Amino acid sequence: MAGPDLGGLWVPIITPITAEGEVDERALARLARGLLADGCAGLVALGTTGEPATLEGYERALVIETCAAACADRGVPLMVGVGSNCTRSTIETVLEVESAVQPSAVLVVTPYYTRPSEVAIVDHYRAVAGACATPVVVYNVPYRTGRGLGSDALLELADTPGVVGLKQAVGALDVATLEVLRGQPAHFQVLAGDDAFIVPTILMGGVGAIAASGHVCTSAFARMVHAARTGHTSDAAALARVLLPVVTAGFADPNPAGWKAALHALGEIDTPALRRPMSEATAETVGRLMAAIAAAAD
Repeated sequence: MAGPDLGGLWVPIITPITAEGEVDERALARLARGLLADGCAGLVALGTTGEPATLEGYERALVIETCAAACADRGVPLMVGVGSNCTRSTIETVLEVESAVQPSAVLVVTPYYTRPSEVAIVDHYRAVAGACATPVVVYNVPYRTGRGLGSDALLELADTPGVVGLKQAVGALDVATLEVLRGQPAHFQVLAGDDAFIVPTILMGGVGAIAASGHVCTSAFARMVHAARTGHTSDAAALARVLLPVVTAGFADPNPAGWKAALHALGEIDTPALRRPMSEATAETVGRLMAAIAAAAD
């Protein structure tokens, strides 16, 4: 299966919540359009940053439809986050998404909590990719799921029909990631999933990033990704140094509290509210993050 071009900066868009606790469709549409205008290559709806675990089914559908409309208006791809610790449920969800919006790709998280073996996880992805028409991007994030995939399993998936990419979020640019970047087939595309390692991941063979930090300083993050992809390493490194304090401050509290707080302070969304049990960012985090954003803009 020929997959979409995953290159560039993707933002896993937050889900704005009103003061009454409902999904703010208007704010979401406005934010989506703004992110794309500022240089995002595409949006990820219902990534971890979008709080899908605490949204109702009709709310998840609303988020997908709103993001799909914004992406269609700009002619850019949409990726939708899916996945559970049940293969059957994951397939059913992908099929529902396909029937609603026909996304460019689905971002499928590794099965969590039950801690299946690597062999079982590879079989899980093969079953999902085989049952669905939409290209699959593997989401390897062991510090959230309790189970990660090593380089051998990831390279095996890279040769699986229907699997077109990887969001690698292992908290480091480790040897396993380097082995995947070294051994990946030509059709397979690796996206940095940890915002602090975007530039080195791209320089070693990645094509871009799925970065929550891109909610703020969006054009600067987009320029950084572009510079790294086009071999302008000095420019990419300079932007990475400027943006690192934004990244570290924004993740000081559990994601996406920092980004929602910053977007609220910047006037992009009406409230910084999250769905319980998540809580809003602390005043200290908000102060650090807004100072880092201001410094990056200088």
